[in-house]
Amino acid sequence: MRVFTLGLAKTSTPLTLTSLYRPPSSATVPGLVHAECLTPMLLGSAILSPERMQLRRLVMFAAWESEDAIDEFMTKSRLGQSIAAGWHLRMTFLRRWGSVREFASLPESIGESDPRSPVAAFTLARMRFREIPRFVRWGRPVEALVRDNPEASFSLAAIRYPTTVATFSIWNSQQAMIDMVRGRSGVARPERHFAAMKERERRDFHNEFTTLRFRPVAEFGTWEGRTKLLPKEAGE
Repeated sequence: MRVFTLGLAKTSTPLTLTSLYRPPSSATVPGLVHAECLTPMLLGSAILSPERMQLRRLVMFAAWESEDAIDEFMTKSRLGQSIAAGWHLRMTFLRRWGSVREFASLPESIGESDPRSPVAAFTLARMRFREIPRFVRWGRPVEALVRDNPEASFSLAAIRYPTTVATFSIWNSQQAMIDMVRGRSGVARPERHFAAMKERERRDFHNEFTTLRFRPVAEFGTWEGRTKLLPKEAGE
């Protein structure tokens, strides 16, 4: 069974740039299926701000053949050691919506899962360059919606210029995440995500887009002074 990771690392600018544009691959890392390297962004922040271009920090989302492959990468490679010194989450796959070529082989679902259980969601999009301003206009309110939702224990956005964007979030329950998507959250302006999806249906922002849903298995390390990013039930 494949294992997925989301890793956060503090890096040097040269290592970040190398990882962004010459990322690890199955040809260079044993047991790696595919990796996406991006720089993190503060959800909801101004577009022209330092929070949108953090070249000394890196996000790496990856699919692996086994946990042994993850352990070897984090022991033997410079990037892996940086992630090991930061924070990473190991996950198993639950559901795919939409399609990006590198993850198109994943099934749409592995079956029913407990709506009360914690869940992690990773969204990956390849933007249409001319649609970026429109995407930003609709996307920033959604970022703030997720950031401020009390049911999200952790969230971030990430980017690899010029046209790859991603979000990652961990939710106290799968039902809470579904309620947010459908505009039913008990927060101000809960319709923001639903409205953005309607606008995407009207005229797509992306060349490719997918949301992947996961069961959190185990977290390692710390990030921004936090030692536990998972909801308590998932970390027990």
